[in-house]
Amino acid sequence: MLSPNGDPQVLANAPAGRSNPPLQSRDGSPLSHSNPLPAIPANRYVTFFALAILGAIADLWTKQAMFAWRGLPGMRPPHWVVEGYVGIETAVNIGAVFGIGAGKGQLFAAISVVAAIAIFVWLFVKRAAHQWLLTIALGCVMGGIIGNLYDRLGLWWEPGMDPRWQSGVRDWILFQASDTLKWPNFNIADSLLVCGAAMLIYRSFFPVDEFDDDKPNSREESNEAHRDDNSSQ
Repeated sequence: MLSPNGDPQVLANAPAGRSNPPLQSRDGSPLSHSNPLPAIPANRYVTFFALAILGAIADLWTKQAMFAWRGLPGMRPPHWVVEGYVGIETAVNIGAVFGIGAGKGQLFAAISVVAAIAIFVWLFVKRAAHQWLLTIALGCVMGGIIGNLYDRLGLWWEPGMDPRWQSGVRDWILFQASDTLKWPNFNIADSLLVCGAAMLIYRSFFPVDEFDDDKPNSREESNEAHRDDNSSQ
């Protein structure tokens, strides 16, 4: 376009060229190409470590209490909470799930350490902790890993006990449908592992947004829009 005197005129608002818009997080804050993911919110760390630590404490305390009350396996008959179906019976699992891999406790301990490291890296290095469901599920799994790892390392075992128990896991919860149809005894750590795994399976069938940080509520969005309107006037 020419000015009235014939000189070329440049529009003040004309774009000098097209460029890709900057990366933005859900709340609109800019993200760098070298670090494309926003920081992990503090509440994810709190939630994960609270579940892991409190879950492990609950597991270890109940194991200690039940074994102190009922003694080592075989010393006392089951204490029934629901006669014939639900009870308390101490047992030591020297294998993995359902006794598989009996006598390989040290191997399972090593696998547990690797799994714990992988969980932490996945959540807080790869930033999967942006998803609430993953944070909660893996917090439960970590609590279960810590509780059973303590036993796998033989930290509960004392001289004079059966040597096979040194890398075994203490169990005390008994479920059965009849005297011939029993579920293998388990503990709080096992329950945490199962709950965490169930949530992960649910997520695999019903995926969520890659980032589901807390969204601003409607009032916050309204206030933000009002501030934008005032700034544009």
